[in-house]
Amino acid sequence: MTTVLTPASPLTAADRCDRCGAQAYLRVVLLSGGELLFCAHHGRKFEPELKKIAAEIQDETERLTTVPASASEEER
Repeated sequence: MTTVLTPASPLTAADRCDRCGAQAYLRVVLLSGGELLFCAHHGRKFEPELKKIAAEIQDETERLTTVPASASEEER
């Protein structure tokens, strides 16, 4: 896999999965120059195929399990 030299911008709530419309947590930059966005579910489902055609995969799925700094002690 080739690394893109310019840092990718973080994914936001406005970025939606190209497959189902859920919030995207993976950005796949294609060797052909295009870009695809996926939710965690579809990112895992299509991962083997995506690795074959990706120049870069930006994976932010760890955000799904990270406890927000604003969470109370009971919520942690």
